[in-house]
This record gives sequence, structure tokens and C-alpha cells, in this order.
Amino acid sequence: MPNPTLSVIDYLIIIAVLLINLYFGLRYARNQRTTETYFAAKGRVPAWAIGMSLLATLISSVTFLGYPSEGFSSNWILLVQGLMVPIVLLGTIWFIVPLYRKVIGLSTYEYFEKRFGTFARYYSSIAFVLRQFSSMGTVFFLLAVALTNMTGVDTFYIIIVVGLIIIAVNLLGGIEAVIWLDVFQGFMLFASGILCVTVIIFSVKGGFSEVIDVASANGRTGFGPYDLDLTKLTFFVMVINGMFYAIQKYGTDQTVVQRYLTAKTDKAAIKASILGISLTVPVWALFMFIGTALFVYYKQQPLPASIRPDAVFPYFIMTQFPTGVVGFILAAMISAAICSLSADLNSLAAVGLEDFYKKSRPARPDAEYLTVSKAIVVASGLTAILIGAFYLRAGNEGVLGIVFTLYAIFSGGIVGIFLLGIFSARANRQGVNIAIVVCILFTAYAFLTSTKIGYGDDKTLLLDLGSYNFTHHKLMLGVYSHLIVIGVGYIASLFFPKPTLDKNLLYSGWRDAKTAMANERSTGKTVLF
Repeated sequence: MPNPTLSVIDYLIIIAVLLINLYFGLRYARNQRTTETYFAAKGRVPAWAIGMSLLATLISSVTFLGYPSEGFSSNWILLVQGLMVPIVLLGTIWFIVPLYRKVIGLSTYEYFEKRFGTFARYYSSIAFVLRQFSSMGTVFFLLAVALTNMTGVDTFYIIIVVGLIIIAVNLLGGIEAVIWLDVFQGFMLFASGILCVTVIIFSVKGGFSEVIDVASANGRTGFGPYDLDLTKLTFFVMVINGMFYAIQKYGTDQTVVQRYLTAKTDKAAIKASILGISLTVPVWALFMFIGTALFVYYKQQPLPASIRPDAVFPYFIMTQFPTGVVGFILAAMISAAICSLSADLNSLAAVGLEDFYKKSRPARPDAEYLTVSKAIVVASGLTAILIGAFYLRAGNEGVLGIVFTLYAIFSGGIVGIFLLGIFSARANRQGVNIAIVVCILFTAYAFLTSTKIGYGDDKTLLLDLGSYNFTHHKLMLGVYSHLIVIGVGYIASLFFPKPTLDKNLLYSGWRDAKTAMANERSTGKTVLF
């Protein structure tokens, strides 16, 4: 990495963007009088803004740095997970959105309790908290390391400044400020990505066609390997993992489901979801292609041997972009992290309030709940800062691989619980509780028998059971946990009485209601339920 050469103009642009982030918190501070407005914006946000917010929520420094790194050092196999999102969700979002808007107040995991009891709710909400903190630590770490290399500012101070801004935005403006900040970031994201890829393509001798030819000849295109080997990262593994990831992220993740609740109507929430889904995959692909194009560019130009794959994109920015443009791109990178982390903080506070504090202290004044919510924001923000400050460097898998692995581990069968809940009227509390316990035991076994610690050739398994070790790729761990919950949960439920259910908790209830509404329109009669 070259010596930091940011100009005064670059620093002014970065400072201006940070101030804009704070402005959004101040701009909507006066609206945050109740927990309803603080977490759900009381229907004041239009559908298109919610869609942009869904995009920005899923885009962070992981996208800015992780995807170019993978595109530079490998092919596009890790993009397969994202490609599965629209394929799966365009067939399911129609009933997932109205289901949540009808049966929960704020926490996604309230549905799990209504369907399967308290244990299922606490298990799913704790798994969400663990996923969020591991993800936030990764985002903080990536951003801080990149900016330290590019600006020379100490990593610790970068984490502190960004963390305090995120806490301030959430404290002041709540979800409304977060969503409108996401809209601002969405436009910055597209502008910076398109600018970068355009400059890189014009910098390559031979242009776009040369990028494709050289990348193809060097194994930097495609989604292979395409065999059915589950012990390594293959197209098949990513397809299966991506299907469950899509349902988990858009069907059970508080950061996304909370966006559904901010819309005025079910129709608006569905439109917002489709917009967010439609935009996310092109952005992921854009930044993966940046890495591919950088690989071709540095086949033609010398690249210092000390530059790691995750530092190639920052190196290009610092050496090839003029004053002002560098500041804009760095500002977009910082803003992407702030948006993603702000959404994480707000959703963590919502889960902390609804799933834990309100359960222990019900029927308290809303003013107390609002105060507690803001206290949770501060505590969660400070915890994330500490995790980011001490986050270990990514291993040989690369940052994106680490993130996907952690997500698979902490998914813990949540999709299995959700799918049983909405599709099986026979599944009951007792059966699912048994399945959760089996899932926890399996996850612990698979993780311990497949994870090595140590350095170099001295690495040893945490638990070595010989031929009984878990040898499949770790991304399959998450898949198996969901399948275990579905299989064990359904079979175990057969040994207990069939539950009496509110039909609104099931897909069949949504389908029947939709059919009844269609019949009502065709006959002109009112249908009573």
C-alpha cells in the first residue's frame, strides 16, 4: 500500500459525509416520542425509500472490500448465494410480508413464540443477536483496516469515530433516520460502484472484452466447481446454502422484517421488498466484477508483492483516482458501513426490548420502554466497537468466506423452525423444542470436529473423533441444521397432540383468505370470517 496521500479536499469530503450522517439523526429526532415511532416510523416512510433501505442494510464494507477481494483472487462462486435470493423470494415474499404485519407487534421472534412457545422465541432471538454481533465486528474490522491503510489514521480511532456516529444516529433519529440515511447511501453506493468499474475498464488495455477474455483464461469467471462434492466449496453447496440464506434473511431476520412493519400497507411493504431484492444482486455483482477487472488490470501492470487480495481495491483507489474522487469513494465506503451497522443497532435494540425486557417487565409505561431501547442502542454499539477493535484477521478463506461461515453456524436451524411454522399445521411446541435441542448438539459436534486452532502445520482440531469428524464444507452446517429441525421437529410432533392454531400463523390461512377475497370481488358479496 502506498503512503497515504489524501488531500485536504478528500478529508473535507469525508467529514462532510460524516456530518450528513449526523444530520439525519438530528432531522428526525423530534419524531421519536414513542417506541412505535422509534422502531417502526408509524407508516411515514414511502415504499421506494424502504426498498432502498433494504438494499443499504445488506450492503456494507463487506461488499465494498470482500466482493472485490473474492473477484480478484477467485471466480464468482460466492455470488451464487446472492443469486438465489430473488429466485427463492419472488415466490414467497407475497405471503411472508402480510403474515408478519398481521401477527407480530415488532419482534420477528414473536411469531416463533405464538407458533411454538417461549423456548423457540428465545432460541431464535439469541441466535439473531449472535449473528449480528459477529457481523458487526467484521464490518468494523474491514472498514478500519482499509481506512488505516489508505489514510494512515490509527485503526482504533476509526472504529471509535464510526461507532459513535452510528450510536448517535440511532439515539436521535430511530428507524426513520436510519431508513433515510440508507436512501442517501444507496445513491452514493451506485455512483461510487459505477465510477470505479468504469475507470478500471478504461484503464485496462483492450477494455471490457479484454477483461472477459483474460479473466476467463485465468479461472476468474464462472461459478464452479460444479461437482456434487459437499466437502468443499462448490456451485451445488452455494445453491443449497443460498436458498436457506434467502429465507433466513428475508423471512426471519429482524433487520429485514422490521422494514416490512414500517410500510403503510401490505402492498407497499411487498413493493419495497421486491425493489430491495431487485437492487441487491446487481450491486453484489458490480463489486464482484470490480475485483475481476482489477485482476486483469494488474496482469498488465506491476502490483507490489506485499499487497494482499483484500487490499488490492483500496490500493487501486489510492493510486489511480484523482483528488476529490478518492474522498468521495472513501466517504461512500464509510457511509455503507454506517448504514449497515445502524440497521443492526436498531434491530438489536428492538429484539432486546421486545424479547427480553418486556418479557421480564410487562405493562410498563412506553416512556420507560423508549429509555430502555436507547440504553440498549448504546450498550450494543459499545459492544460492537469492542468486538471490532479486537477482531482477528481473516484466515485463508478470506473475509467473505468467514462471514458466510459464521452466518451458517449462528443460523442454528432458524429457517427450519420458520418453515415448519408456516407450512405444517401438525408441527407443535414439544416437537420443535426437541428438534432445537438436537440441532444445538449437531451444530456443536460439527463445529468442534471441523475447526482447527493453532498456526501453520501445528493446527489441531478442537475435537478429533477420527472417521466420525464432520468433513463437509462449513456452509453445509447451516443447511443441515435447518433440515434436522424440519425432520426431527415434524416426526417428534407426531408423538404429541395436534395444536390448536390461529389460521393467520399458517400459509394455508393466507391462501384461504386470499381465495375468499377473490371470491368476494367476483360475486360482489361480503365474506364474513
